[in-house]
Amino acid sequence: MLHNPKHAILILAFSILSVCSLGAKAPEKVSTPASDKRVTFIGRTLVEGDNVSFDWSGVYARVRFSGNYLAMKASDTRRNYYNVWIDSDQSQEPDRIISTHGADSLIVLFDESDIVRKWGKAKSAPTVHNVVIQKRTEGEQGTTTVSAFITEGQLLQAKGVRERLIEVIGDSYTCGYGTENSVKTDPFKVETENCNKSYSSIVPRYFGADYIHVAHSGMGIARNYNDNVKGWYMPERYLQTFDMDRESRWDAAKTGYHPDITIIYLGANDFSVQRQPTLAVFMEGYITLLKEIKANWGEDHPILCVAGPSDFNIAAFINEVVRNCGLKNVSMTAMSSTILNDDSDLGASYHPNYSGHKKVSMCIIPVVATKTGWDLTGAPIE
Repeated sequence: MLHNPKHAILILAFSILSVCSLGAKAPEKVSTPASDKRVTFIGRTLVEGDNVSFDWSGVYARVRFSGNYLAMKASDTRRNYYNVWIDSDQSQEPDRIISTHGADSLIVLFDESDIVRKWGKAKSAPTVHNVVIQKRTEGEQGTTTVSAFITEGQLLQAKGVRERLIEVIGDSYTCGYGTENSVKTDPFKVETENCNKSYSSIVPRYFGADYIHVAHSGMGIARNYNDNVKGWYMPERYLQTFDMDRESRWDAAKTGYHPDITIIYLGANDFSVQRQPTLAVFMEGYITLLKEIKANWGEDHPILCVAGPSDFNIAAFINEVVRNCGLKNVSMTAMSSTILNDDSDLGASYHPNYSGHKKVSMCIIPVVATKTGWDLTGAPIE
């Protein structure tokens, strides 16, 4: 009996394919130190060996890689929350939210499920991916140490710091305290703090700029909220590598970048609970901070001092600072209390929510454009 030669070839091919399939191995995972120069961290960090540590609100990392898997090995002294974007620019809504806590946790940032979700099973996905991880909670919630990124492909050079860069110094408004809450009488919850929905991220996003946040809830120039933590005000904290470590010292000369402008949004805590420092004490603290910024970035570096809408006297005090500081290129802008609705624009503990921060951003953006020479883009403020 004669065999069909085509049938025999098909059987042989199937047999070879089966053997190859049984012998196929899953892609090998490669661990790369977090300190690798191909990873871009933006914000105040400390690099020690393989590790990159930080606690300031808004620190973020860009990672570029080939393959279908990315994980991060991290430890945290408490619990922090992070926004994650996959193959997209940082927008108002992340692709996912993760948390870091405990020692040496392996956190998956990208896998096959993301390919199915973004491109569908039948569609061909890109072979090179970009992921951004942003710390959305502030220093009080703990210090994160990233020790490694794990990929199934090659780690590639991530995009560096953008041509435009903004430094933002502030308090709970800058940290995004309560931005994801819509009830002003609700208490603060860590899960609803998101600096990505604060003016401090919205304004840079409008201009296509990167940003550095130096911010802590309850912080003032010469007086913290309700006199809590006396003697540790923003002029002292601004000198630190870590928000919560008084002994750490930040060296701007080693960063390799230079902001185009610094925005200071402080004063509400100085005037909290119907009390305030004297004008002389406030001016001394504020001018000290201005001089520290100038020491970092040069005497011609533009500084924009923002007077928020919480107390009319804040604007009067800051105006005196700007008029009498004797420094170049220092200006101010002030907001009226009428810019925010008393209900729909407020989140937890009477702080602006995302809607409120978009309105605050509308007041700041034109002044930043004037001080930097950047054009108004007509892009949505979001």
